[in-house]
Amino acid sequence: MAVGVSTYAYSHRWNPAAPQPISLVEMLHEIADLGGQVFQVCDHPDLEALTPELAATLRTAAAERGLILETGTRGTGVEHLRTHLAHALALGVRTVRSMVYSEHGGVSDRPTAGETVDRLREVVPEYAAAGVTLGLETYEQIPTTDLLAIVDEVDSPHLGIVLDPANCVANLEHPRDVVRRLAPRVVNIHVKDFTFTRRDGWAGFTLASCPLGEGQLDFRDLLAVVQPDPATVHQVLEHWLVPQGDAETTRAVEADWTARSLTTLASYQTGD
Repeated sequence: MAVGVSTYAYSHRWNPAAPQPISLVEMLHEIADLGGQVFQVCDHPDLEALTPELAATLRTAAAERGLILETGTRGTGVEHLRTHLAHALALGVRTVRSMVYSEHGGVSDRPTAGETVDRLREVVPEYAAAGVTLGLETYEQIPTTDLLAIVDEVDSPHLGIVLDPANCVANLEHPRDVVRRLAPRVVNIHVKDFTFTRRDGWAGFTLASCPLGEGQLDFRDLLAVVQPDPATVHQVLEHWLVPQGDAETTRAVEADWTARSLTTLASYQTGD
């Protein structure tokens, strides 16, 4: 089963105040050097404005290093998803991750469930014809029962769930329940371990990331329940790393977390 790393393992992707990350090509080579097999370019500005030159460079580099490329965006707008289908084809991608809600250029798009189903019914057949699968990620903004109902109503083998149980904790959904509810529809897995602990002085709680195997995510249970198809369902590491004070230290901690987590993830595949 292929395992790899998302651009969300680099803290700038979710925290604009964090140090600027290295380029996509540099990330690709770093992930290959660490033993990753998948590189998921997710919500990255260079993907949103993909040029033919960058697409060719990434596709060539991935082929040379033996990496599988995946992409990710936000939203279910028909033309937006068509754009990302074109990006997928340019990169040789077979899995695209998205979300039901999105914000582009300061404009928020929060369609109803019915509107989302109508959009997906229009565009998912185009993904299917191209041999590309679209996955909608679990997030606290939408209960997993509602997300599953959307996917079930469209009912296409080329539409499924990108499973990230850590995201659902903020909506008071237990990760084990989320895993069991969504298992039959999972097409991609985001691997992000976490700790949910009391803050200093017992003034509330903190939900924070940590290297895989050091937190409260029961990933062995997830694999046992989902039983992902090793040929198509890839496992992609992410982090919620808080910036460590300066760019050099943050990059060092990111690299350490990624290396340790990839080693742990590989051990799960062999049952160690």
